[in-house]
Amino acid sequence: QVQLVESGGGLVQTGGSLRLSCAASGRRFSRYGMGWFRQAPGKEREFVADITWSGGSTHYADSVKGRFTISRNNAKNTVYLQMNSLKREDTAVYYCAADRVPYTSGYGFGADFGSWGQGTQVTVSS
Repeated sequence: QVQLVESGGGLVQTGGSLRLSCAASGRRFSRYGMGWFRQAPGKEREFVADITWSGGSTHYADSVKGRFTISRNNAKNTVYLQMNSLKREDTAVYYCAADRVPYTSGYGFGADFGSWGQGTQVTVSS
């Protein structure tokens, strides 16, 4: 069973930047894809970005393309989400997620993100 711990959330002004981190433990990190999802008040949880087990492929929601970058450091068992040019609509609780299937090609290509962190709040103010 994988354990995921997010950090790096906070309050930032419109146009600002934040970097989220997610530390994983409990299984061989480098075999599994990782993703970020978010949930705004009154809305369903939505996909933000993911990165395959090797880091060779990434996918992004249209709403964050060009502004967010997902990356991973397999030596540190950590995945990151760099968020730039933040908008008020980015305000949400951000969740780190781990693929339950090893060596998939990512979100929409066989990944099953079934393990979740506790979430970290990101608030963007004008």
